[in-house]
Amino acid sequence: MSGEPRKILVTSALPYANGPIHLGHLLEYIQTDIWVRFQKLRGNQCTYVCADDAHGTAIMLKAEQMGITPEQLIDQVNADHRRDFAEFLIEFDNYYSTHSEENRELSSYIYKACLDAGKIATRTITQAYDPEKNLFLADRFIKGTCPKCKAEDQYGDNCEVCSSTYTPAELINPRSAISGATPIEKESTHFFFKLPDFQEFLQKWTRSGTLQPQIANKLAEWLDAGLQEWDISRDAPYFGFEIPDQPGKFFYVWLDAPIGYMASFKNLCARRADLDFDEYWKKDSTAELYHFIGKDIINFHALFWPSMLSCADFRTPSAVYAHGFVTVDGAKMSKSRGTFIMARTYLEHLNPEYLRYYFAAKLTSNVDDLDLNLQDFTLKVNADLVGKLVNIASRCAKFITKAGGKLSSQISEPELVEQFLSKSDFIAQAYEDREFGKAVREIMALADLANKYIDEKAPWKLAKEEGKEQEVLDVCSVGVNLFRILITYLAPVLPGVAAASAEFLNAPIVWNKPLQPLTDHAVNEFKAMISRVDPKAVDAMVEASKDNMAQAPKDNGKAKKDKKEAKSEEEIAPTIKFDDFAKIDLRIAKIVSAEHVEGADKLLRLQLDIGSEQRQVFAGIKSAYAPEDLVGRLTVMVANLEPRKMKFGMSEGMVLAAGPGGKDIWLLQPDSGAQPGMQVK
Repeated sequence: MSGEPRKILVTSALPYANGPIHLGHLLEYIQTDIWVRFQKLRGNQCTYVCADDAHGTAIMLKAEQMGITPEQLIDQVNADHRRDFAEFLIEFDNYYSTHSEENRELSSYIYKACLDAGKIATRTITQAYDPEKNLFLADRFIKGTCPKCKAEDQYGDNCEVCSSTYTPAELINPRSAISGATPIEKESTHFFFKLPDFQEFLQKWTRSGTLQPQIANKLAEWLDAGLQEWDISRDAPYFGFEIPDQPGKFFYVWLDAPIGYMASFKNLCARRADLDFDEYWKKDSTAELYHFIGKDIINFHALFWPSMLSCADFRTPSAVYAHGFVTVDGAKMSKSRGTFIMARTYLEHLNPEYLRYYFAAKLTSNVDDLDLNLQDFTLKVNADLVGKLVNIASRCAKFITKAGGKLSSQISEPELVEQFLSKSDFIAQAYEDREFGKAVREIMALADLANKYIDEKAPWKLAKEEGKEQEVLDVCSVGVNLFRILITYLAPVLPGVAAASAEFLNAPIVWNKPLQPLTDHAVNEFKAMISRVDPKAVDAMVEASKDNMAQAPKDNGKAKKDKKEAKSEEEIAPTIKFDDFAKIDLRIAKIVSAEHVEGADKLLRLQLDIGSEQRQVFAGIKSAYAPEDLVGRLTVMVANLEPRKMKFGMSEGMVLAAGPGGKDIWLLQPDSGAQPGMQVK
């Protein structure tokens, strides 16, 4: 590296302070932590701050339900979040709360700056009101039927099925999600940020390289459609900051949440003499500012946030990096299947560095969703970390210890070592670009070379030959040096293994200058650094994550008949009672996607839209249909069949079809008049 160290401020989105951290959250914090650790390892002054998002109606209501104050609730959750993050080796320079004096002051300052600039409007609006709770209802506390696709149990601002946005007044059969009462309309004065005034600014800023192309393109659609003024106020009762000089009016949680980044940093600056708040946040700042967020909150970070900052004469972010969602075994995280896994549940069963490595191996710079395939997770971690990486050190260490515990005074394979060192810039650039998967693939390719070298030299055989002691030491010293280079490259991903490696190597892990091989250097006794993933522990984690109340009824305990005793196709099955048949929920399903299943002769993997959600189902219809011919077709599925774990993934239902089999299997046509989610009576 050359030049002056960069000054970088990094944030992750603020987790909401009303519940625990789960694996879906962890993707973001692990991604950010890896990037921050890389920057620090390269010698840059990189500061990582975050905080709990501690305001809003949801927190107020949950505290009321628990019989405690909102302050007590957010303090409890904050302690839990800090503990979980720390155990996943996520290292913040400051982890704070938006319910702080620094945030109150900064929120008021930015609001007044926008008010003075004429960018705050006031007008009376008609709002939904819960007559039982005597509370104005935020959109998320109103549920009903989507006015566009007719999906039931949707929130008052957007539909999770068809992604349409609307107002609560447009919902069909709206109800309060708090009391169940039918909302009434009531007038209230609200405050609005004049976002349309920033149209031209945002059109330039969103295309300035601050956003990923996919995100910039999506925002262009919103900008072309025209921006709306943003409601930044809420009425009492509300847990948050009161708007200056406006009794009973509070800042909407999404106004003060991103300002929480500034507040957390300001709190840190008060304790760190090497950090100056203005140097990072003033308009002409040369420091770098990066936000890592989920793709679902891009509008707040790439429209509202830069506009407010600009209006208040602060700098805007250098970049906003969005990531996709986490799926497990190819489907949305599910409590009934045990794949909605809490951070604490994971930690009770598995090493956190397994997950850090698996996420890193699959992360790219784009916004695609990331699938945590639990079988692949087990195989990949065991093959890469145990079978390849740590195996290099463990195979060589015992011979060095036997020779006196000191590495050879010479490097017997300088070309091989140089080949490893020459990859430093490529791997560093991959980290910089957030192409962690690319970095991991390159590192593991080098690990393969190291293991191949050790296999070919076979020091365990040489050790049996008289007079080969020096050659054994030379070979194993090269192996240890190759391991040192690899662990340096992987240190941002595996900080725990890196620390254990530094202890073994008797040398710090540094990457801010060209690596020099260790020669005539004493190392310590090798100790196990990481163990294999136990598949039973993975199964136990899934079982512990299941929501038993959400599971379909189990059978009555009778043993399943052996397949050999099954009826032939021509035989009619025993009769059942109508009550048994009535339990079956048959739904029309639209095939959204279809693909071949590797290793399966008859199965196709189908993604089915049943109106209220999408399901993954494996169907034995490959003999009759090519995947591309199925997209858009309709079928009937058993929607309440208990999910079944197959070796290819989780099947969440059963497709029904007519015909004798083979090529004669018939599904509904898309023009049949049926709609996804419609019940079959």
